[in-house]
Amino acid sequence: MTVDERTLDQVARLVAGGRRNVAFTGAGVSVESGIPDFRSAGGLWERFDPADYATIEAFRRDPAKVWQMYREMGELLDRAEPNAAHRALARLEDLGRLEAIITQNIDNLHQEAGSRRVIEFHGNARRLVCSCGRVESAAEVKRRWAAGEDFPPRCRSCGAVLKPDVVLFGEPVPQEASREAMRLVQHPDVLLAVGTSAVVAPASYLPVVASKTGGTIVEINVERTDLTGTYAAYSLFGPAGEVMPALVERVEGLLERDRSPT
Repeated sequence: MTVDERTLDQVARLVAGGRRNVAFTGAGVSVESGIPDFRSAGGLWERFDPADYATIEAFRRDPAKVWQMYREMGELLDRAEPNAAHRALARLEDLGRLEAIITQNIDNLHQEAGSRRVIEFHGNARRLVCSCGRVESAAEVKRRWAAGEDFPPRCRSCGAVLKPDVVLFGEPVPQEASREAMRLVQHPDVLLAVGTSAVVAPASYLPVVASKTGGTIVEINVERTDLTGTYAAYSLFGPAGEVMPALVERVEGLLERDRSPT
């Protein structure tokens, strides 16, 4: 890891001293868990054109076709496990130095790592929903497939094709998630933007709001983003699975020092 040690120490002091710290995470957090960024080389968009597979119009037009991508995505998610970045963010919450995580990811890995307060800005692929309102678990549907049930999965109540509970292009962000995310990014102490390019709207507005309401933006990414040199006051470049544990280790050291008798 080639992170600037001085910058890492400065950020650790800010996080240790903050009470309203929030994390905003993107695909880069889960790359080390074996889930490639959809837009990167080897990502799903190389083989599944988003216009044909990732819009709500495409789903309504031909849900069986769209489920070909969903099924492959589900197999990918089933193999993934939380990595060091997920665990470090959960530890930061345990230390009382992270109020919540706002994530663009749909893989449930923050929760599996132990994070308790996760705002799912784009939904969660572990859940399936029906237009009639019924919610089912993806795991249960897979068990039904194994028992010979037809593909794609259908609602047990009305018979309609189920849809993963994720935000497709053309769909709005769930109101509750949008409202809570906007509340969290107003006047934070620190916003940790981890593994996100911050270019996909409306999620891309969250760091802007945090900065304009007095929050300190810290980006953690493998490369420069639109936040670099603009809204980000500090940039830590490197894999999230290396940078986040190093940051949390320093935060723990500062908190321990403050607790020690003088």
